[in-house]
Amino acid sequence: MSATAAVGRSRIGGTGARLTRGVGDKLGRVTGQRPTYAEASKALLKNSLLDALHDLLNDRDWSAITMTHVAATAGVSRQTVYNEFGSRYGLAQAYALRIAGAFAAHVGVAIEANVNDIHAALHAGFNDFFTLSAQDPMIRSLLAGDANSDLLKLLTTDAAPLITAASDILAASFRSSWLGLSDSDAMRIARAITRMALSYVAMPPEGDRDVADDLAKVMGPAITAVHQGDSVVD
Repeated sequence: MSATAAVGRSRIGGTGARLTRGVGDKLGRVTGQRPTYAEASKALLKNSLLDALHDLLNDRDWSAITMTHVAATAGVSRQTVYNEFGSRYGLAQAYALRIAGAFAAHVGVAIEANVNDIHAALHAGFNDFFTLSAQDPMIRSLLAGDANSDLLKLLTTDAAPLITAASDILAASFRSSWLGLSDSDAMRIARAITRMALSYVAMPPEGDRDVADDLAKVMGPAITAVHQGDSVVD
């Protein structure tokens, strides 16, 4: 099957990965931007390949998946997968970036749905992310053992692209929503929230605590103070 055909069968926003389902629509609402036709087509191809990886991860560990497996599952050539991601690690990073984007989108939508209640917004965003990330097959594979140390790098020493991507989305939401934060305050808070959220992916929340509520209580007052005019100190 050609790459164009693969775009047509992509499941983004449909029956693909539960954590990232509908992320494109959520990001559009958060950022207020619509992609061009070329950008949308490229995104559909990428998401078709990432959905294929998601399906494979439901059946086997990351260590047992090759680029050939992804190509066969997506119905494209092996070269198409390499052209899109460059390497197997690049494929994993793209999948992780999609998870980070999903987190930011969940929080952004929660902010829209909870006007003038930042605690409720953060609690809903964190809770949705933690609940759905625990079900994601890549994250389950990450937590499976030492064989997946390359995945752990994505959330530790190589986490900068994930932090930047999610922070940019969150900061846009903080600026454009009812919060109306300044550029500098929005980015500082977005990066802090993103770092905390991603740390819980590598080490999931304790079962006996409502960690989403804990984090909302920690970050909520800081955001409220900035929203009311007390800028974060440089």
